[in-house]
Amino acid sequence: MDESRDEIIQRHKKESKDLIATITGLKKQATKKTRKNVLAKCQELQDNLDRKHKEELAQLDGDNLPEENDEVTPEQLLAQLSLEKQEDDDKPEVAEQSIEPKKKRNRQKERLNKRKEEIERIKQEAAKEAENTVDYRKIEIDSMNQLLSLNDLKLHEIKPDGHCLFASIQDQLETRHGKQVEIQELRDLAGEYINNNKDDFVPFLFDEQTGEIKDIDEYIKELTTTAMWGSDMEILALGKVFDCPISVFIAGASTLKINEDGQNRELKLGYYKHSYGLGEHYNSLRDL
Repeated sequence: MDESRDEIIQRHKKESKDLIATITGLKKQATKKTRKNVLAKCQELQDNLDRKHKEELAQLDGDNLPEENDEVTPEQLLAQLSLEKQEDDDKPEVAEQSIEPKKKRNRQKERLNKRKEEIERIKQEAAKEAENTVDYRKIEIDSMNQLLSLNDLKLHEIKPDGHCLFASIQDQLETRHGKQVEIQELRDLAGEYINNNKDDFVPFLFDEQTGEIKDIDEYIKELTTTAMWGSDMEILALGKVFDCPISVFIAGASTLKINEDGQNRELKLGYYKHSYGLGEHYNSLRDL
C-alpha cells in the first residue's frame, strides 16, 4: 500500500532519530586514531539519509510542483520525456495553408532539458574521476587473499563494529582452543590483565600528536564499559591471559607476531584498513 505524505514524514522522523542514535554510538566508539574516518562516515550516512528523504518527497509530489520551482527530479525528467514522445506520436498533420499559432514557451521543459544536461555532465565527471582513483579496497583484498592462500587460511568474516577484534578472538578461541567465551568477558579479562600490569602498557597510551599519555584507568573503564575498538594492547593482554601466540596478518606488510612465547595453540587474525566503511577492522582466519 502506498504511503500518504503524513506517513512518509513520520517515517522520515523515525529514520532520522534512529540514525542520530547510530551516529552517537559510532562517535562514542571512535578513538583518536579512528575519529577522522568515523566522523566522515557519520557525515556520509547523514547526507545519504537527507538525500533519500528529499527524493521520496519529490517523487510523492510528482508533477504537482509549482512551475516556479527550479528543482527538477530525475522522475520528473523521465515523465516529461515520455510525455513529449507521446505528443509527437499523436500530433495530427496540419494543412500547409493553416496558420501556425505562436508557440508558448515551455519553461518546465527548458528546466528539464537543463537538468538533463547537468546530470549528463555529472556522470561524465564521475566516470573520469573513477578512472583516476586508486582502489585501495581492491588492492588490499587481493593482497590479503594471496596471503591467506600462501598460509592455507580462509577468511571468517566478522561484523564490522566496535567489537570486531574481540569477536575475532572469540571465534579463534572456539575453533582452535575449544573455548566458548563471551565478548564482554574478553573485554573484562583484557582490562583486568592491563590493570595488573600497568607498567607494560603505559607506552601504548602515548599520543604522538599531543605528547601526552592517556590515563590508564580511564582507558580500562572505557574498554570494559563501552564498545571501544580493540588494539594491540588488548591482543597482547588476551595472548597473555590464554597463554598463546597471536598472529595478525596484514596486506602488504609483515605478519605481526604477539606473545610468541605462548604455550597454547596460535590464534590468527586478519587486519583490514581500507576494506570496510568505518575504517580499521579485524576478521578471524581459519585453517583450510
